[in-house]
Amino acid sequence: MQRIRSKPQFQATLAGPPVAKTPHFALHRAALDGQRDGRLLFPAADTWLGVMLPKRWARRAVTRNAIRRQIYEVARHTAGLPQAALVVRLRATFSRDQFVSASSDLLKRAVRAELQQLLGRVARPAVPAPTAPEVPHAG
Repeated sequence: MQRIRSKPQFQATLAGPPVAKTPHFALHRAALDGQRDGRLLFPAADTWLGVMLPKRWARRAVTRNAIRRQIYEVARHTAGLPQAALVVRLRATFSRDQFVSASSDLLKRAVRAELQQLLGRVARPAVPAPTAPEVPHAG
């Protein structure tokens, strides 16, 4: 998995509407064939992941950093993510009344649950292993 770091990469990925949403997050997706100045924006055929956590929705740096770590960790453990550019964007605040501490386990579990749901919508389902046909028992 590669990380989206440059402004043109973010702009290309955020150009379209979100492909999936949860109450707090939106997921944007773009093909890897985007170019700028004759050069590919995404040179490797891999999953590219970027994170946008505006201060408007997460005022404290400790909150943004905790959410960012959760996003990368959930994505790393999500099987079947497409070879595309993905940007996870925070689109609503987590209530400070409900989540008093920015590093609370309650907040981490809530973030992780939403991210699994969000990334699961674009992940290819795992192909089940073929099973051997049943042979009738002679008996």
